Amino acid sequence: TPGGEAGFRPDYATTVYSNILKELYPDVPVMIGGIEASLRRVTHYDYWSDRLMPSILVDSKADLLVYGMGDQPLREMLRLLKRGVPFHQLRTIRQVAFLQDIEEELPKNKQWSNVTLNDHESCLQDKIKYAANFKVVEVESNKWDANRITQDIGQQRLVINPPYKTMTSDEIDRSFDLPYTRLPHPKYKKRGTIPAYEMIRFSVNMHRGCFGGCSFCTISAHQGKFIASRSEKSIMKEVDEVVNHPEFKGYISDLGGPSANMYGMKGKDEAICARCSSPSCIHPVICNNLDTSHTAMTDLYKKVDAHPGVKKAFVGSGIRYDLLVDDFNKNNEDGNHDAYIEQLITRHVSGRLKVAPEHTSDATLRVMRKPSFKYFHKFKEKYESISKKHGLNQQLIPYFISSHPACADEDMANLAVETKEMGFQLEQVQDFTPTPMTVSTVIYYSGVHPYTLQPYTTVKDQAAKVNQRRFFFWYKRENHDFIRKSLKNAKRMDLAEQLIGTKKEEEKRVPKWLEERRAKEDQKGRKK
Repeated sequence: TPGGEAGFRPDYATTVYSNILKELYPDVPVMIGGIEASLRRVTHYDYWSDRLMPSILVDSKADLLVYGMGDQPLREMLRLLKRGVPFHQLRTIRQVAFLQDIEEELPKNKQWSNVTLNDHESCLQDKIKYAANFKVVEVESNKWDANRITQDIGQQRLVINPPYKTMTSDEIDRSFDLPYTRLPHPKYKKRGTIPAYEMIRFSVNMHRGCFGGCSFCTISAHQGKFIASRSEKSIMKEVDEVVNHPEFKGYISDLGGPSANMYGMKGKDEAICARCSSPSCIHPVICNNLDTSHTAMTDLYKKVDAHPGVKKAFVGSGIRYDLLVDDFNKNNEDGNHDAYIEQLITRHVSGRLKVAPEHTSDATLRVMRKPSFKYFHKFKEKYESISKKHGLNQQLIPYFISSHPACADEDMANLAVETKEMGFQLEQVQDFTPTPMTVSTVIYYSGVHPYTLQPYTTVKDQAAKVNQRRFFFWYKRENHDFIRKSLKNAKRMDLAEQLIGTKKEEEKRVPKWLEERRAKEDQKGRKK
């Protein structure tokens, strides 16, 4: 928002705006799309209201929904409309969803098979049916060639057509090579800077999609599991455009994507990919068919680096460190992973490299679809070795999540102890927030994993969630009494002593009044 102010957009913005349009122009078709519409396209759990909601098509009163990245369906839609096809006949386009009367026949398409979800009303009565629905939706989303999905909602039927296949380089280039101004809308000109725009205005997006399949993440649900990579020519053309921007000072803030180091990666034999519906290509192990070579990325980084108008090109997006650990990813015969890390650390890190191990508990990590924390240890060793070799003092910044399904207070205490022993005082942390269309949200609401129906506990009470976060900040004195009490109840005072020492040891340290005085002096110094 201009000026960095909050509160200008309503909650459920797509629904609110769509209803306003329907009120103003009742006879004009309304089409919705974007991340909100995409993730709310079927029965979903809404964290704000703490209840299941039907497809956003019901409350928004929209006529058509485009889910995922809308380039391909929009192009086809415009082609048909230009030919004179009425809007209400656009129901056989891939990657759209709509509502029809329950008695009405489905639009005919001989190439598609249908799969039916549990109806919305039964999901309201039975959480397990809601969980079972999610598995079907995710499996279909991850297929090379998916089925059409239907779900009854009262006297209406939701129809979700299969998605388009992943865009080729030529197709994605056509989208990225359009003559964008790279500027916010002129109406915002006098209302102050827009923080989100400032962050990305000199960045270059190299690809779409993510094959990580993390349980708490919506990227693959929206952008797809398969990677759509731009051509080198298209990327370098955009670099030229960035360099020629009148306010460009020589620094590209990000050469990235959803996961920065997945550019150009795909199956070695795409016929195998065509038969696969796994949500992740790298969990629990890396697929033997996945080409994880980083050579194309390394070469591209070097070309951007060599551009006469670029002083420095950073990789600001997070990287999948597990792809760079030989014990986890054995596809490194030619040393391309090492060459990539060397190039990344020496030329493209702005002093801090972001990675996301997310937790230290293997049990929690399995539910998250993340690798064992032992691989983060190995990556840290490699990172520090290369940094030391080149005389660099660059930080590794790990991201962690608290209150995730299958995470107990004892797991958080172990996380705090292990990261303390590694020399971290954690900053980049977040509390798990349920969002539609993720495994983690299904577990949060239903209490079971949608694939196995195995029950898992999740911290939901706000005070309990705050308490889990406190373990991240063990080094703050105000959290010490809570940590001792919590771990005493869990009969794990050994962890408390490892983390903050005994009460007697703490009393011998700097007295509280002196700590407070120093804090006030520091605050005064910062104000000056």
